[in-house]
Amino acid sequence: MDAETIKERIKLIEGKRESLLKLMEQPNLGTLRIDVNQALEEMDILIDEFKQTFPDA
Repeated sequence: MDAETIKERIKLIEGKRESLLKLMEQPNLGTLRIDVNQALEEMDILIDEFKQTFPDA
């Protein structure tokens, strides 16, 4: 996989992160909140690692 493809995919992931944040605001999530929170944490780690690897992106 080339660097440009990775950059495009990370941009897609960043966009989906916003959807998860909106979902977290829902008061009736119940135990699904744990999974959404875990997904957000893992996305944040992925995005941070991407920014360390490609600081110019």
